[in-house]
Amino acid sequence: MASTSVGAGGFSFFLLLLVTLLFSCGLATTTSGKVLSIEEATVHDLQLAFHKNQLTSRQLVEFYLKQIHKLNPTLKGVLEINPDALAQADKADQERTTRAKAPPGSFSWLHGIPILLKDNIATKDKLNTTAGSFALLGSVVPRDAGVVTKLRKAGAIILGKATLSEWSHYRSNGAPSGWSARGGQGKNPYTMGDPCGSSSGSAISVAANLVTVSLGSETDGSILCPSNSNSVVGIKPTVGLTSRAGVVPVSPRQDTIGPICRTVSDAAYVLETIAGFDFNDKATIEASKYVPKRGYAQFLKKDGLGGKRLGVPRSLFYNFGNDTFQRETFELHLNTLRQRGAVLIDNLKIDNIYEILSDPSEGIALNFEFKLSLNAYLKDLVASPVRTLADVIAFNKKHPKVEKLDENGQDHMLEAQKTNGIGKKEKQALLNLTRYSKNGFEKLMIQNKLDAVVVPGPYFSRILAIGGYPGVIVPAGYEEGVPFGICFGGLKGSEPKLIEIAYSFEQATRIRKPPPLQKFEA
Repeated sequence: MASTSVGAGGFSFFLLLLVTLLFSCGLATTTSGKVLSIEEATVHDLQLAFHKNQLTSRQLVEFYLKQIHKLNPTLKGVLEINPDALAQADKADQERTTRAKAPPGSFSWLHGIPILLKDNIATKDKLNTTAGSFALLGSVVPRDAGVVTKLRKAGAIILGKATLSEWSHYRSNGAPSGWSARGGQGKNPYTMGDPCGSSSGSAISVAANLVTVSLGSETDGSILCPSNSNSVVGIKPTVGLTSRAGVVPVSPRQDTIGPICRTVSDAAYVLETIAGFDFNDKATIEASKYVPKRGYAQFLKKDGLGGKRLGVPRSLFYNFGNDTFQRETFELHLNTLRQRGAVLIDNLKIDNIYEILSDPSEGIALNFEFKLSLNAYLKDLVASPVRTLADVIAFNKKHPKVEKLDENGQDHMLEAQKTNGIGKKEKQALLNLTRYSKNGFEKLMIQNKLDAVVVPGPYFSRILAIGGYPGVIVPAGYEEGVPFGICFGGLKGSEPKLIEIAYSFEQATRIRKPPPLQKFEA
């Protein structure tokens, strides 16, 4: 008996060692003897592996922690790790064990799945919420952000906070995208250059397989741009479809919280989890009417392009100059859309497009909205080193080295601080933005009976931003290794159509490929 026990123990140790080595390489043995690759695995893949006892949430979190340890010192996509992430993973594993005989669909899509949150999304736990600034380090939030409450209820694992452009890139024009005092300079894993947009760390981390899925926020381009540059899928939801309560704000009129993921399906699962009413965000009362009864996963249809009317606004947005590669690529993509059953209405033009892009109304509105909304957010904190925008400005002046004030400045904050509520100029700016949307994008969509517009890259973001409209961006190609995407935008509440269109395009093309990260591994 003794020798048998030793033999079994030796075999068990060998098996454990083998599994550990496989997980360190992003692979796990399955009960059928096949190998599951965690890298690039979708939420569906992972849930299937959980269901078949081929993978645990703890093993998944441990894999991502190793990835972060290897790659994050270079990429700087993750700002802070949740010390309770493994405990949350163990809880998810225990829940699955307890309900082992539960039928498929008993758990949410995100149950046991790790997610990173942009560091402007509040968590009432051991994590900080700082918008990347040392001014908010140590502040205490009153509660979880509305979207975090929904994630926790769904059983998602809060892996940590993602880096971002400090204060969602509303500190200054001088600071580079992806830089914050706390997080340093985030880097695009494909180019080691500009990651774009303030939700940069969320996109970097998903692209580089540091996490399964992530959340970002957008005021104007902050989800669409980093998704474009880092070859991932981003959904900028209709304003109010997802709660902004507990999120460090820029503009309640334009701010929205959305998923950044590797696939359209993963993004749909995340949106399905976080969309809907939140008592602490009044905008969700009106927008909740747009949330479909059976969620967004039902719109993941390979034939989703069939019969869709897509507008192609050539003017400005398809001006590739001498870049024949992108011109040819997008013509191929437009043909793919036609072949998949879409009806393309070509050579459209937004009547007031030049007025929209040249008028300063958005900037005027954002300045006073930033001051008012940030002051309200800071006032609501349980504890904080700063209580007003003026305090933040003073903090930066007092700590110029750590906040790199001389290099990056704080001109946006200074301009916002000069505002004094909503006067005649501010009211006119808001009226202008409403008029631009009604007489521009809405007119284009309604007159041509469009389901969506299709444009290259993130360059349609201002049109979508000023009207609170949704957009979905999907990987579209690589030019000498540099990623670029294709964007589908629609009217408020059109997320179901946009998901159908984006998913059908993604499945027809399957363009995304992971970044070449082997050179950064130890």
